[in-house]
Amino acid sequence: MNRGKKIISARQKVDKTNLMALDEGIALMKELKFAKFDESVEMAIKVVHKSYQNVRGFVTLPAGNGKDVRVLVIAQGAKQDEAKAAGADFVGADEIIEKIQGGWTDFDAVVATPDMMAKVGKLGPVLGRKGLMPKPKAGTVTNDVKGIISELKSGKIEYRADKTGVIHLGIGKSTFSDTDLKSNIVAVYSQVTKDKPSDAKGNFIKSVSICTTMGPGIKLNYKGIL
Repeated sequence: MNRGKKIISARQKVDKTNLMALDEGIALMKELKFAKFDESVEMAIKVVHKSYQNVRGFVTLPAGNGKDVRVLVIAQGAKQDEAKAAGADFVGADEIIEKIQGGWTDFDAVVATPDMMAKVGKLGPVLGRKGLMPKPKAGTVTNDVKGIISELKSGKIEYRADKTGVIHLGIGKSTFSDTDLKSNIVAVYSQVTKDKPSDAKGNFIKSVSICTTMGPGIKLNYKGIL
């Protein structure tokens, strides 16, 4: 009940008719934080497009997202050694594919070398459902194992619009500095704008808001983000 009163109080301090400047929005979001744990900071972008399944891409968060990304690399031979040296959390070939087929998914990202994709393709029913299937476009099907592990560990994430046209992303923690949160928000907005589908017309982005896990949504004046 107490938590209910806190969120009601926080919501009352947000003027939903006012689009806030980025710096002011971040400051207000932190001011209204009331949870005792380190809440995640979430960003929501509402887009307008005839086919939302085509609104997707990848973005690297300059300040990371505050999470320890567990990377699995499916490779063989020398590439396994390269993956281990680069900081991969799990490395394997046939035996790890078999483990995944058995239901194991305790990882956050999957990288595969091109020569393993014929076998990795069998994992579609498991990895595809969780959005973890390696993709050339994402750079996760590659022989540059060291490079992609570095990118994933430092904050490269996939974004996609849901069936209502909203992109939801965790872009940091409430304990991040204002500067780090700002850099991540700018990076996401910039990338989504850059990835605008060629057949999208007019104002592709309809709204942008940020919030902490437990806090109220704060609408930003997205035209002033860049």
